[in-house]
Amino acid sequence: MTTNDSRLLRAELLSFDADPGDEDTPAPGSVTPPPDGVLWIENGRIRASGDYATLAPELPPGLEVIDHRGKLITPGFIDSHVHYVQLEIMASYGRQLLDWLNDYTFPEELRFASREHADALSEAFLDEMLKVGTTTAQVFCSSHPVSVDAFFAASQRRGLCMLAGKVLMDRHAPEGLTDDTLGGIRDSERLIGDWHGKGRLGYSLTPRFAPTSTRAQLDATGAILRNDPSLWLQTHLAENTGELDWVAELFPGSRDYLAVYEASGLVGPRSTFAHGIHLDQEMRARLAERGANLAFCPSSNLFLGSGLFDRQAAREMGLGVTFASDVGGGTDLSGLATLKAAYQVGQLRGQPLTAWQGFHGLTLGNARALSLSDRIGRLAPGMDADFVVLDPAATPLLARRTARCRTFGETLFALMMLGDDRSVAETWAGGRLQHRRS
Repeated sequence: MTTNDSRLLRAELLSFDADPGDEDTPAPGSVTPPPDGVLWIENGRIRASGDYATLAPELPPGLEVIDHRGKLITPGFIDSHVHYVQLEIMASYGRQLLDWLNDYTFPEELRFASREHADALSEAFLDEMLKVGTTTAQVFCSSHPVSVDAFFAASQRRGLCMLAGKVLMDRHAPEGLTDDTLGGIRDSERLIGDWHGKGRLGYSLTPRFAPTSTRAQLDATGAILRNDPSLWLQTHLAENTGELDWVAELFPGSRDYLAVYEASGLVGPRSTFAHGIHLDQEMRARLAERGANLAFCPSSNLFLGSGLFDRQAAREMGLGVTFASDVGGGTDLSGLATLKAAYQVGQLRGQPLTAWQGFHGLTLGNARALSLSDRIGRLAPGMDADFVVLDPAATPLLARRTARCRTFGETLFALMMLGDDRSVAETWAGGRLQHRRS
Protein backbone atom coordinates (compact mmCIF):
# COMPACT_ATOMS: atom_id res chain seq x y z
CA MET A 1 0.00 0.00 0.00
CA THR A 2 1.35 3.43 -0.93
CA THR A 3 0.58 6.92 0.33
CA ASN A 4 0.16 10.25 -1.34
CA ASP A 5 3.58 11.07 0.07
CA SER A 6 5.32 8.31 -1.89
CA ARG A 7 6.94 8.87 -5.27
CA LEU A 8 9.83 7.88 -7.50
CA LEU A 9 12.43 10.09 -9.14
CA ARG A 10 14.39 8.67 -12.04
CA ALA A 11 17.78 10.18 -12.89
CA GLU A 12 21.49 9.55 -12.61
CA LEU A 13 22.37 9.28 -8.91
CA LEU A 14 25.54 10.39 -7.14
CA SER A 15 26.03 9.40 -3.52
CA PHE A 16 29.20 8.68 -1.54
CA ASP A 17 29.82 5.91 0.97
CA ALA A 18 33.36 7.01 1.90
CA ASP A 19 36.00 9.64 1.20
CA PRO A 20 36.99 9.26 -2.47
CA GLY A 21 40.60 10.33 -1.89
CA ASP A 22 42.54 12.98 -3.77
CA GLU A 23 43.19 11.15 -7.02
CA ASP A 24 41.40 11.82 -10.31
CA THR A 25 39.68 8.44 -9.97
CA PRO A 26 37.69 7.89 -6.76
CA ALA A 27 38.85 5.24 -4.32
CA PRO A 28 37.19 1.82 -4.80
CA GLY A 29 33.96 1.52 -2.86
CA SER A 30 33.63 5.26 -2.21
CA VAL A 31 31.02 5.98 -4.87
CA THR A 32 28.89 4.08 -7.38
CA PRO A 33 26.91 6.45 -9.58
CA PRO A 34 24.07 4.50 -11.27
CA PRO A 35 23.74 5.87 -14.82
CA ASP A 36 19.99 5.16 -14.76
CA GLY A 37 18.99 5.36 -11.13
CA VAL A 38 15.80 5.61 -9.15
CA LEU A 39 15.11 7.29 -5.82
CA TRP A 40 12.01 6.13 -3.94
CA ILE A 41 10.92 8.61 -1.28
CA GLU A 42 8.12 8.07 1.20
CA ASN A 43 6.92 10.16 4.16
CA GLY A 44 9.96 12.41 4.15
CA ARG A 45 12.57 9.66 3.94
CA ILE A 46 14.36 7.62 1.32
CA ARG A 47 12.83 4.16 1.09
CA ALA A 48 15.12 2.81 -1.63
CA SER A 49 17.67 3.95 -4.19
CA GLY A 50 19.83 2.35 -6.83
CA ASP A 51 19.92 1.12 -10.39
CA TYR A 52 16.52 1.38 -12.06
CA ALA A 53 16.70 -1.95 -13.88
CA THR A 54 17.53 -3.74 -10.61
CA LEU A 55 14.86 -2.04 -8.51
CA ALA A 56 12.05 -1.83 -11.07
CA PRO A 57 10.66 -5.35 -10.40
CA GLU A 58 10.38 -4.52 -6.67
CA LEU A 59 8.51 -1.24 -7.11
CA PRO A 60 4.75 -1.21 -6.46
CA PRO A 61 2.50 -0.16 -9.32
CA GLY A 62 0.80 3.20 -9.37
CA LEU A 63 3.57 5.27 -7.81
CA GLU A 64 4.05 8.79 -9.17
CA VAL A 65 7.22 8.84 -11.29
CA ILE A 66 9.10 12.09 -11.80
CA ASP A 67 11.32 11.60 -14.84
CA HIS A 68 14.59 13.50 -14.54
CA ARG A 69 16.61 11.37 -16.95
CA GLY A 70 19.46 13.47 -18.33
CA LYS A 71 19.85 15.11 -14.94
CA LEU A 72 21.78 14.21 -11.79
CA ILE A 73 20.44 13.73 -8.26
CA THR A 74 22.83 14.23 -5.34
CA PRO A 75 22.19 14.58 -1.61
CA GLY A 76 21.27 18.12 -0.60
CA PHE A 77 24.26 20.41 -0.22
CA ILE A 78 25.43 21.28 3.30
CA ASP A 79 27.02 24.61 4.27
CA SER A 80 29.06 24.33 7.47
CA HIS A 81 29.46 28.06 8.20
CA VAL A 82 27.23 30.94 7.10
CA HIS A 83 25.92 34.22 8.57
CA TYR A 84 22.30 34.67 7.49
CA VAL A 85 22.26 38.16 9.00
CA GLN A 86 24.88 39.33 6.48
CA LEU A 87 22.82 38.56 3.39
CA GLU A 88 22.33 42.20 2.44
CA ILE A 89 25.96 43.28 2.84
CA MET A 90 27.44 40.81 0.37
CA ALA A 91 29.65 42.60 -2.18
CA SER A 92 30.60 45.48 0.13
CA TYR A 93 33.81 46.93 -1.23
CA GLY A 94 37.34 46.93 -0.06
CA ARG A 95 38.01 45.93 3.53
CA GLN A 96 39.95 43.24 5.33
CA LEU A 97 38.44 41.39 8.24
CA LEU A 98 38.59 43.72 11.23
CA ASP A 99 37.71 46.91 9.31
CA TRP A 100 35.02 44.99 7.46
CA LEU A 101 33.41 43.94 10.75
CA ASN A 102 33.29 47.48 12.07
CA ASP A 103 32.28 49.21 8.83
CA TYR A 104 29.71 46.75 7.49
CA THR A 105 28.93 43.77 9.71
CA PHE A 106 28.18 45.34 13.05
CA PRO A 107 25.96 48.13 11.66
CA GLU A 108 24.04 45.54 9.61
CA GLU A 109 23.54 43.16 12.51
CA LEU A 110 22.07 45.95 14.66
CA ARG A 111 19.00 45.79 12.41
CA PHE A 112 18.15 42.31 13.72
CA ALA A 113 16.85 43.68 17.00
CA SER A 114 13.61 43.93 15.01
CA ARG A 115 11.66 40.66 14.80
CA GLU A 116 9.96 41.92 11.65
CA HIS A 117 13.32 42.43 9.96
CA ALA A 118 14.63 39.08 11.21
CA ASP A 119 11.53 37.31 9.88
CA ALA A 120 11.89 38.91 6.44
CA LEU A 121 15.60 38.12 6.14
CA SER A 122 15.18 34.56 7.40
CA GLU A 123 12.70 33.88 4.61
CA ALA A 124 14.87 35.61 2.00
CA PHE A 125 17.97 33.72 3.14
CA LEU A 126 16.24 30.32 3.02
CA ASP A 127 14.82 31.11 -0.41
CA GLU A 128 18.34 31.82 -1.66
CA MET A 129 19.84 28.74 -0.04
CA LEU A 130 17.24 26.39 -1.47
CA LYS A 131 17.62 27.99 -4.88
CA VAL A 132 21.27 26.93 -4.95
CA GLY A 133 20.59 23.42 -3.64
CA THR A 134 21.62 23.90 0.00
CA THR A 135 19.27 22.02 2.32
CA THR A 136 21.24 22.22 5.59
CA ALA A 137 23.52 24.88 7.06
CA GLN A 138 25.22 25.79 10.31
CA VAL A 139 24.15 29.39 10.75
CA PHE A 140 25.30 32.42 12.73
CA CYS A 141 22.36 34.59 13.72
CA SER A 142 22.96 37.99 15.39
CA SER A 143 23.33 38.61 19.12
CA HIS A 144 19.59 39.31 19.37
CA PRO A 145 17.53 36.30 20.53
CA VAL A 146 14.71 37.28 18.16
CA SER A 147 17.07 36.70 15.22
CA VAL A 148 17.36 33.07 16.32
CA ASP A 149 13.63 32.66 16.97
CA ALA A 150 12.89 34.04 13.51
CA PHE A 151 15.40 31.79 11.75
CA PHE A 152 14.35 28.59 13.50
CA ALA A 153 10.66 29.36 13.02
CA ALA A 154 11.17 29.87 9.28
CA SER A 155 13.26 26.69 9.02
CA GLN A 156 10.72 24.65 10.97
CA ARG A 157 7.85 25.79 8.73
CA ARG A 158 9.76 24.41 5.75
CA GLY A 159 10.75 21.19 7.52
CA LEU A 160 14.47 21.87 7.14
CA CYS A 161 17.45 20.40 8.98
CA MET A 162 19.28 23.47 10.28
CA LEU A 163 21.83 24.27 12.99
CA ALA A 164 21.97 27.84 14.32
CA GLY A 165 22.76 29.94 17.34
CA LYS A 166 22.75 33.38 18.88
CA VAL A 167 26.07 35.20 18.60
CA LEU A 168 27.71 35.73 22.00
CA MET A 169 29.69 38.97 22.38
CA ASP A 170 30.27 40.79 25.65
CA ARG A 171 32.98 43.25 24.52
CA HIS A 172 34.56 45.05 21.56
CA ALA A 173 31.31 45.54 19.66
CA PRO A 174 28.65 48.28 19.52
CA GLU A 175 26.43 48.63 22.58
CA GLY A 176 23.38 47.35 20.71
CA LEU A 177 25.17 44.08 19.94
CA THR A 178 26.99 43.26 23.17
CA ASP A 179 25.61 40.96 25.85
CA ASP A 180 25.70 41.21 29.53
CA THR A 181 28.02 38.22 30.10
CA LEU A 182 25.54 36.08 32.01
CA GLY A 183 22.55 37.53 30.17
CA GLY A 184 23.86 36.18 26.87
CA ILE A 185 24.22 32.76 28.46
CA ARG A 186 20.66 32.89 29.82
CA ASP A 187 19.41 33.86 26.36
CA SER A 188 21.24 30.89 24.87
CA GLU A 189 19.80 28.50 27.45
CA ARG A 190 16.27 29.74 26.71
CA LEU A 191 16.81 29.30 22.97
CA ILE A 192 18.20 25.81 23.49
CA GLY A 193 15.11 24.88 25.48
CA ASP A 194 12.80 26.29 22.82
CA TRP A 195 14.47 24.96 19.68
CA HIS A 196 17.20 22.35 20.16
CA GLY A 197 16.03 18.96 18.94
CA LYS A 198 12.65 20.30 17.84
CA GLY A 199 11.78 18.76 14.49
CA ARG A 200 14.96 18.83 12.41
CA LEU A 201 16.60 21.72 14.27
CA GLY A 202 19.76 21.81 16.37
CA TYR A 203 21.38 24.50 18.48
CA SER A 204 24.96 25.60 17.92
CA LEU A 205 26.56 27.69 20.68
CA THR A 206 28.05 30.71 18.93
CA PRO A 207 30.73 32.89 20.51
CA ARG A 208 31.67 35.09 17.55
CA PHE A 209 35.40 34.85 18.12
CA ALA A 210 37.81 35.21 21.00
CA PRO A 211 38.31 39.01 20.74
CA THR A 212 34.61 39.75 21.33
CA SER A 213 34.18 37.42 24.32
CA THR A 214 35.67 37.70 27.78
CA ARG A 215 37.15 34.64 29.41
CA ALA A 216 34.06 34.53 31.65
CA GLN A 217 31.75 34.26 28.63
CA LEU A 218 33.89 31.60 26.95
CA ASP A 219 34.04 29.58 30.17
CA ALA A 220 30.27 29.78 30.65
CA THR A 221 29.76 28.63 27.03
CA GLY A 222 32.05 25.68 27.68
CA ALA A 223 30.03 24.76 30.76
CA ILE A 224 26.82 24.57 28.70
CA LEU A 225 28.59 22.40 26.13
CA ARG A 226 29.87 20.01 28.79
CA ASN A 227 26.41 19.69 30.32
CA ASP A 228 24.77 18.81 26.99
CA PRO A 229 27.06 17.03 24.49
CA SER A 230 24.21 16.96 21.92
CA LEU A 231 24.81 20.67 21.27
CA TRP A 232 27.08 22.07 18.58
CA LEU A 233 29.69 24.84 18.83
CA GLN A 234 30.69 27.29 16.10
CA THR A 235 33.16 30.17 16.12
CA HIS A 236 36.05 31.64 14.14
CA LEU A 237 39.76 30.83 14.31
CA ALA A 238 42.91 32.25 12.70
CA GLU A 239 41.26 33.95 9.74
CA ASN A 240 43.44 37.06 9.53
CA THR A 241 46.94 37.97 10.73
CA GLY A 242 45.68 41.14 12.42
CA GLU A 243 43.19 39.00 14.32
CA LEU A 244 46.00 36.76 15.57
CA ASP A 245 47.90 39.76 16.92
CA TRP A 246 44.77 41.03 18.67
CA VAL A 247 44.09 37.67 20.31
CA ALA A 248 47.69 37.49 21.55
CA GLU A 249 47.26 40.94 23.10
CA LEU A 250 43.91 40.10 24.73
CA PHE A 251 44.93 36.65 26.04
CA PRO A 252 48.64 36.99 26.91
CA GLY A 253 48.56 33.86 29.04
CA SER A 254 47.53 31.58 26.15
CA ARG A 255 50.26 29.97 24.09
CA ASP A 256 48.29 30.45 20.84
CA TYR A 257 44.86 31.31 19.49
CA LEU A 258 43.52 27.75 19.70
CA ALA A 259 44.56 27.49 23.34
CA VAL A 260 42.12 30.30 24.18
CA TYR A 261 39.26 28.02 23.15
CA GLU A 262 40.81 24.88 24.62
CA ALA A 263 41.04 26.51 28.04
CA SER A 264 37.27 26.99 28.05
CA GLY A 265 36.45 23.48 26.82
CA LEU A 266 35.18 24.59 23.41
CA VAL A 267 37.13 22.16 21.21
CA GLY A 268 35.35 18.88 20.58
CA PRO A 269 33.75 16.58 18.00
CA ARG A 270 30.82 18.96 17.40
CA SER A 271 32.97 22.10 17.15
CA THR A 272 33.39 23.98 13.88
CA PHE A 273 36.11 26.60 13.56
CA ALA A 274 35.63 28.85 10.55
CA HIS A 275 38.64 29.64 8.33
CA GLY A 276 41.68 28.27 10.19
CA ILE A 277 44.06 29.73 7.61
CA HIS A 278 46.95 30.76 9.86
CA LEU A 279 47.61 27.57 11.83
CA ASP A 280 50.70 25.43 12.30
CA GLN A 281 50.70 21.64 12.17
CA GLU A 282 50.79 21.31 15.94
CA MET A 283 47.55 23.28 16.22
CA ARG A 284 45.97 21.22 13.42
CA ALA A 285 46.97 18.07 15.28
CA ARG A 286 45.27 19.30 18.47
CA LEU A 287 42.08 20.05 16.56
CA ALA A 288 42.17 16.64 14.88
CA GLU A 289 42.77 14.84 18.18
CA ARG A 290 39.56 16.33 19.58
CA GLY A 291 37.53 15.61 16.44
CA ALA A 292 36.84 19.25 15.55
CA ASN A 293 36.56 20.51 11.98
CA LEU A 294 37.68 23.59 10.05
CA ALA A 295 35.19 25.32 7.77
CA PHE A 296 37.00 26.22 4.55
CA CYS A 297 35.43 29.43 3.18
CA PRO A 298 37.38 30.01 -0.05
CA SER A 299 35.38 32.82 -1.66
CA SER A 300 35.44 34.79 1.61
CA ASN A 301 39.15 34.17 2.13
CA LEU A 302 39.87 35.50 -1.36
CA PHE A 303 37.46 38.44 -1.13
CA LEU A 304 38.77 39.70 2.23
CA GLY A 305 42.38 38.91 1.34
CA SER A 306 42.68 36.69 4.41
CA GLY A 307 44.96 34.06 2.87
CA LEU A 308 45.03 30.69 1.13
CA PHE A 309 43.74 27.77 3.19
CA ASP A 310 46.07 24.76 3.27
CA ARG A 311 43.60 21.90 2.78
CA GLN A 312 46.30 19.28 2.26
CA ALA A 313 48.06 20.14 5.52
CA ALA A 314 44.78 19.64 7.38
CA ARG A 315 44.09 16.33 5.64
CA GLU A 316 47.59 15.07 6.43
CA MET A 317 46.84 15.57 10.13
CA GLY A 318 43.49 13.79 9.87
CA LEU A 319 41.68 17.06 10.55
CA GLY A 320 38.16 17.35 9.20
CA VAL A 321 37.69 20.03 6.55
CA THR A 322 34.22 21.23 5.62
CA PHE A 323 33.09 23.58 2.85
CA ALA A 324 31.26 26.82 3.56
CA SER A 325 30.06 30.01 1.90
CA ASP A 326 30.49 32.35 4.92
CA VAL A 327 28.37 35.02 3.12
CA GLY A 328 28.81 38.72 3.69
CA GLY A 329 32.55 38.29 3.36
CA GLY A 330 31.89 35.59 0.77
CA THR A 331 30.69 36.22 -2.74
CA ASP A 332 28.09 33.50 -3.31
CA LEU A 333 25.78 31.20 -1.36
CA SER A 334 26.09 28.47 -3.98
CA GLY A 335 27.90 25.30 -2.97
CA LEU A 336 29.05 24.96 -6.58
CA ALA A 337 30.60 28.44 -6.39
CA THR A 338 32.30 27.46 -3.12
CA LEU A 339 33.85 24.44 -4.81
CA LYS A 340 34.96 26.56 -7.76
CA ALA A 341 36.75 28.97 -5.41
CA ALA A 342 38.20 26.03 -3.44
CA TYR A 343 39.66 24.64 -6.66
CA GLN A 344 41.24 28.03 -7.44
CA VAL A 345 42.73 28.33 -3.94
CA GLY A 346 44.02 24.78 -4.29
CA GLN A 347 45.64 25.56 -7.63
CA LEU A 348 47.57 28.42 -6.04
CA ARG A 349 48.78 26.01 -3.35
CA GLY A 350 49.56 23.16 -5.75
CA GLN A 351 46.72 21.01 -4.36
CA PRO A 352 43.79 21.29 -6.79
CA LEU A 353 40.44 20.00 -5.62
CA THR A 354 38.94 17.13 -7.63
CA ALA A 355 35.24 17.09 -8.42
CA TRP A 356 34.97 13.86 -6.44
CA GLN A 357 36.40 15.52 -3.34
CA GLY A 358 34.24 18.58 -3.88
CA PHE A 359 30.90 16.81 -4.18
CA HIS A 360 31.81 14.43 -1.36
CA GLY A 361 32.62 17.44 0.80
CA LEU A 362 29.33 19.23 0.12
CA THR A 363 27.36 16.09 1.01
CA LEU A 364 28.63 13.17 3.08
CA GLY A 365 31.86 14.91 4.12
CA ASN A 366 30.12 17.91 5.67
CA ALA A 367 27.42 15.68 7.16
CA ARG A 368 29.98 13.49 8.93
CA ALA A 369 31.99 16.45 10.22
CA LEU A 370 28.81 17.99 11.65
CA SER A 371 27.65 14.70 13.23
CA LEU A 372 24.62 14.60 10.93
CA SER A 373 25.50 11.63 8.72
CA ASP A 374 22.95 9.40 10.42
CA ARG A 375 20.26 11.61 8.87
CA ILE A 376 21.59 13.36 5.78
CA GLY A 377 24.44 13.29 3.26
CA ARG A 378 23.66 10.05 1.38
CA LEU A 379 20.98 8.71 -0.94
CA ALA A 380 20.39 5.61 1.15
CA PRO A 381 17.37 3.87 2.68
CA GLY A 382 16.27 5.43 5.94
CA MET A 383 17.95 8.77 5.32
CA ASP A 384 15.99 12.01 5.27
CA ALA A 385 14.87 12.83 1.74
CA ASP A 386 17.07 15.90 1.23
CA PHE A 387 18.42 16.04 -2.30
CA VAL A 388 19.08 18.28 -5.26
CA VAL A 389 18.41 17.71 -8.96
CA LEU A 390 21.23 19.14 -11.07
CA ASP A 391 20.97 19.88 -14.79
CA PRO A 392 24.26 19.42 -16.70
CA ALA A 393 22.72 21.27 -19.66
CA ALA A 394 21.21 24.15 -17.70
CA THR A 395 22.87 26.88 -19.77
CA PRO A 396 24.05 26.93 -23.38
CA LEU A 397 27.70 27.10 -22.30
CA LEU A 398 27.36 24.30 -19.75
CA ALA A 399 25.48 22.17 -22.28
CA ARG A 400 28.23 22.64 -24.84
CA ARG A 401 30.90 21.69 -22.32
CA THR A 402 29.14 18.65 -20.88
CA ALA A 403 28.28 17.36 -24.36
CA ARG A 404 32.02 17.02 -24.91
CA CYS A 405 32.71 15.26 -21.59
CA ARG A 406 33.94 11.69 -21.99
CA THR A 407 33.55 10.57 -18.37
CA PHE A 408 31.19 11.16 -15.47
CA GLY A 409 34.07 12.78 -13.56
CA GLU A 410 34.54 15.34 -16.34
CA THR A 411 30.84 16.20 -16.20
CA LEU A 412 31.04 16.69 -12.43
CA PHE A 413 34.03 18.98 -12.83
CA ALA A 414 32.25 21.03 -15.49
CA LEU A 415 29.27 21.44 -13.13
CA MET A 416 31.64 22.48 -10.36
CA MET A 417 33.29 25.15 -12.47
CA LEU A 418 30.45 26.40 -14.69
CA GLY A 419 27.36 25.61 -12.59
CA ASP A 420 25.30 28.14 -10.64
CA ASP A 421 21.73 28.49 -9.41
CA ARG A 422 20.48 27.81 -12.95
CA SER A 423 22.01 24.33 -12.69
CA VAL A 424 19.67 23.50 -9.79
CA ALA A 425 16.49 22.16 -11.39
CA GLU A 426 14.86 21.19 -8.09
CA THR A 427 15.67 21.15 -4.38
CA TRP A 428 13.89 18.72 -2.05
CA ALA A 429 14.10 18.66 1.75
CA GLY A 430 12.20 16.42 4.13
CA GLY A 431 10.62 14.80 1.10
CA ARG A 432 9.05 18.10 0.04
CA LEU A 433 9.76 19.99 -3.16
CA GLN A 434 11.20 23.24 -1.80
CA HIS A 435 12.40 24.89 -5.02
CA ARG A 436 11.90 24.40 -8.73
CA ARG A 437 13.82 26.39 -11.31
CA SER A 438 11.42 28.64 -13.19
